[in-house]
Amino acid sequence: MPGAIYAEGLVKTFGDVRALDGVDLDVPEGTVLGMLGPNGAGKTTAVRVLTTLLRPDRGKAVVAGIDVLARPDEVRRSIGLSGQFAAVDEYLTGRENLTMVGRLYQMSGREAKRRAVELLERFHLGDAADRITKTYSGGMRRRLDLAAALVVSPPVMFMDEPTTGLDPRNRQELWDVIQELVAGGTTLLLTTQYLEEADRLAHDICVVDHGRVIARGTADQLKARTGGERVEVVVHAPEHLTVADEVLRGFGKGEGTVDPHTRKLTVPVTGGAKLLAEVIRELDLRGVEIDDIGLRRPTLDDVFLSLTGHHAEGDADDGADDGSAGRADTDGGAVGRQKRGRGGAGTAGADTGTTSDREGVK
Repeated sequence: MPGAIYAEGLVKTFGDVRALDGVDLDVPEGTVLGMLGPNGAGKTTAVRVLTTLLRPDRGKAVVAGIDVLARPDEVRRSIGLSGQFAAVDEYLTGRENLTMVGRLYQMSGREAKRRAVELLERFHLGDAADRITKTYSGGMRRRLDLAAALVVSPPVMFMDEPTTGLDPRNRQELWDVIQELVAGGTTLLLTTQYLEEADRLAHDICVVDHGRVIARGTADQLKARTGGERVEVVVHAPEHLTVADEVLRGFGKGEGTVDPHTRKLTVPVTGGAKLLAEVIRELDLRGVEIDDIGLRRPTLDDVFLSLTGHHAEGDADDGADDGSAGRADTDGGAVGRQKRGRGGAGTAGADTGTTSDREGVK
């Protein structure tokens, strides 16, 4: 039986750009799927299709047991969405923004106000509740936007790079909120470029590139595909690079890299701290003076470099994704503008008829 979020063969093109190229997803109820990918990979396009903001050219999507294409209004009542950009009304206060979202979900005035107070405290915005949002910092707006997506505690949530722009403390607090939601049975699709975030929150991770799912597994499984561990060495003098490279190749379990500018060499290994001691001993025997050496697990860049051949940040023209302003390959100008307009992020699930499933946004 399909999970709470299910997609089969999703295809979406924008002119010559194939933003989605046969994406399949299956997210069991009460779990988190982390969707990783560089800019332009297709992450945001997939989210917009699943949340009724875009119609796919081909494919099937079911969210909370409801066909996204056949019954979009019902899907909106069952989901919450926080997009990449805070979509709160700058001329309303924080309290008014959240109350408005509650009313759009057809809450009573009293219930909407009560929920607004609860969420403002939960996201540490109580002291700023009656300030107009225009005076909020970027991080505060982001938290308010996330609070708006949680007004009705929907059974299925979509968060598109939710911690972008948050400082470490606020990021940690958001992670705690997400874990509480999932513990209560919420299903979440989370897009991110931070492997640390996916590692912390996701039960499963899929890697998307050029509109396709190219890998899927747990964070540990994805890291293992890149070699598991890395030895990094910074030699003292450039003339030692060649010898150090020979030494590391003898211990390596895959292709290493050499950066002459920083005098740093990296190679995938297995064996942990014991192997590191052997590397140090061999370098010393070969007369290689080092400034730094260490053993680390793969980073997001390592995973992406291994799977896609390019770094995680990607290039802006890799595909149609992530809502970058002014780009021809975004999901149609109308959607990009709406995403930054009033009431966007927190109201995707409201039964207002304002989301862009007006069937023609391409």
